[in-house]
Amino acid sequence: MKPGIPDSTFTTQLAKTLDSTEFWSLGERFQGKVRDSYVRGDERTIIVTDRLSAFDVVIGTIPFKGQVLNQIAQYWFEETARIAPNHVISTPDANVMVVRECTPLKAEFVMRGYLTGVTETSIWRAYERGARIFCGHPLPDGMAKNQRLPEPLLTPSTKAEHGEHDVSVSREELLAMGHVSAEAFDRAAEMARALFEFGQRRAAERGLILVDTKYEMGVTRDGEIAVIDEIHTPDSSRYWYIDDYEERMARGAEPRSLDKEYVRRWLAEEAGYRGQGKPPVLPDEVRIEAARRYIATCELVTGRPFVPDTAEPIPRIAQHLGIDW
Repeated sequence: MKPGIPDSTFTTQLAKTLDSTEFWSLGERFQGKVRDSYVRGDERTIIVTDRLSAFDVVIGTIPFKGQVLNQIAQYWFEETARIAPNHVISTPDANVMVVRECTPLKAEFVMRGYLTGVTETSIWRAYERGARIFCGHPLPDGMAKNQRLPEPLLTPSTKAEHGEHDVSVSREELLAMGHVSAEAFDRAAEMARALFEFGQRRAAERGLILVDTKYEMGVTRDGEIAVIDEIHTPDSSRYWYIDDYEERMARGAEPRSLDKEYVRRWLAEEAGYRGQGKPPVLPDEVRIEAARRYIATCELVTGRPFVPDTAEPIPRIAQHLGIDW
């Protein structure tokens, strides 16, 4: 699990994480849970910060997280360009991606391959409470937590406003809300299923299970639906190791994970936090272990070594973008 980066590098980086940006010369600023975006004309500059979101709440920062997410997203956007159009133009910095400006669809396209999750809105929590219909899909009786579903399911969710929580819904419910047209939904759903199938195959080649993921879609100025934001990163996806999945299932243990489920689990089990009220402060050792897991995921998924850029992030980004700060 431990990548070839000295402990001292992580410790030093704890004080140099990228928490927020204010590059007003890049255009109009929009702040999401993890990304700061700047729009000017037909282009959007996305700066992936080190903020960590769990239970739809920003919890804190993780060293090198933004660099990891940006590198993984770049890899997957390149690998899946023939499957689905995306918005990428360039990646001028370790934390930055310049993209085509798109109008986001008001839905998230969540693909699930396994009966799992720890959030109150997860498919496992619903099943545990007795639900046998989830987002319009029937679920068989007698399933165990973390068991593979009979087939991958598309379980869309609403896109909550900042500070609110997403809600899982069926296709029919989403259309009834008027959030997206049937034509746009069906095209995006087709893309999501194809991307998930490809992602699961590629993950298996790397010794991983792509358990579930969410895709965000947008409409380009030319009216084309494209994948936006990120794809198959540890923030949008859950990964487990293949090698001991069956053995751990047999003895009722949780699968070994390579995603932010580690932090979610710490929050829920150690701090008793599930998204209500003020989040606890993450201990440094949890932040560093999360960083190691993000980096391990990056290296496993991409097949490339992760080389961290330890320079102060704000001046480095400004230099690479050719702007003042």
